[in-house]
Amino acid sequence: MDLLSDLHVRYEVDVPLAGLTWYGVGGKAGVVAHPSSVQQLSALASRCHEAGVRVYVLGSGANLLVSDEGVPVEKGIVIKLDEAFFKRVDFGDGEPVGGVGAKPQAGEDPEGLGKRSEGGGGGGNVGGGVMVGAGFDLMKLVLETAKRGLEGLQHMAGIPASVGGAVRMNAGGAFGEIGTAVKRVQVMDDRGHVYYRDRDDLVFSYRHTNIVARYILSVEFELYPDDADALMKRVREVFMYKKNSQPMGENSAGCAFKNPGQSMTTVKGAEAGGAERTDDREEEGDGEDDDGRAGASGAMPAGKLIDEAGLKGYRVGGAEVSKLHANFIYTHPGCKASDVLAVMTHVQETVLAKTGIALEREVVVWP
Repeated sequence: MDLLSDLHVRYEVDVPLAGLTWYGVGGKAGVVAHPSSVQQLSALASRCHEAGVRVYVLGSGANLLVSDEGVPVEKGIVIKLDEAFFKRVDFGDGEPVGGVGAKPQAGEDPEGLGKRSEGGGGGGNVGGGVMVGAGFDLMKLVLETAKRGLEGLQHMAGIPASVGGAVRMNAGGAFGEIGTAVKRVQVMDDRGHVYYRDRDDLVFSYRHTNIVARYILSVEFELYPDDADALMKRVREVFMYKKNSQPMGENSAGCAFKNPGQSMTTVKGAEAGGAERTDDREEEGDGEDDDGRAGASGAMPAGKLIDEAGLKGYRVGGAEVSKLHANFIYTHPGCKASDVLAVMTHVQETVLAKTGIALEREVVVWP
């Protein structure tokens, strides 16, 4: 591909995207690029911006529905931060986790994950200082921090996500949201410029942040020492709750719709300035779970609205509303993305007709 020919970025062509998403449906991507460093991503981002090429950032695929058309070259390119460089964790104790062997490129900071904020000690000491690449798996991070006796992420157990995707949409549920543990975020804009967003100017609300930059590169979490056995017990409790109340074993992208009435609930930095992030469907968020609670305005949660509309088990083709949790749509073998969209549309129309409430789709649809 001419766009990438001189950038030395690894890329693939005609890549089936179905296997890269939790729904397991959808068409191919004309190009999937895998930058291996911040420098490569910066050059690629700048090139795409200058050429007017749209970029679709792929995380773990846990909150994404790819259309049957896929993402052909004329619609843009897909970028996936799955190289070792973007999947590293630094606990500040000299013992790296994940992506071992990924060395910073010439001219990049030696830590490779961005600079620690002032006062950010090692993960094994006082709170703060756990640096995580955006491509690292959230569930692995939850387990690793709990095993090390670091408190702050145990409530995220059972949520499928990359770290960057989880922060992008402030993933969470009944037990808490990831934004409460975020101290600093390293980001990159469309032109390839890298900068930081600190806690004081970050706003995390229901399934939303005010991060407007296209790319999240790394995240610094503020975690605190606690008893490892107690934390692992809590992780197991949270996971078992979700396993018993949600169809975790099915091909599902998590909750299909947002809970109404919660979008204005901020968890920190409510006075922070900065532009709000637009609803950019080129950016994939990542998995979340419906906590089953009423929204901030007292509105009924989406799953209960769908259930009371009699839609559990509703099916079109290979897509079906879960009988276990109505805010989950899962796919059967042979399902098409159009089947999932048809189910979503029917659910929205039925709930609106019965209650007057317009459900907002949580799942991102490409292109």
